Amino acid sequence: MACQLREIAMRMLKAGVANAGPVKARFVKTAILAAVGALLAAEGARADLLPPVPAFRGNDTGGIIAYPLAQTTDARQLAVDHCASYGKVAKFLAVDARYGGYVSFACRWVPYGSAQHPLRTLY
Repeated sequence: MACQLREIAMRMLKAGVANAGPVKARFVKTAILAAVGALLAAEGARADLLPPVPAFRGNDTGGIIAYPLAQTTDARQLAVDHCASYGKVAKFLAVDARYGGYVSFACRWVPYGSAQHPLRTLY
């Protein structure tokens, strides 16, 4: 759609501005700008097309757990299992205890002097 608008604008500029004076050139540019603005305003935001946000997301440095999921499941065990898959231990950072909030955690390397590998429970 943007390519089509650009093509139309270029044709109008070549046809209307090449042999015209500065007043007509300003009019053509203003008309093109108004047409592009009207098309963009008519398009509208499409928030319903966005993918849903997952309730649990993380990587090797840490992650977040949605607060409603943390209320219904064992959030600590989720974090421990996630970090253990990277050979690390979980450290909880913050809890945003409201609808739409998250429980955040960091995955840290096993501290010195402890067991070589973190335990992973399989139950």
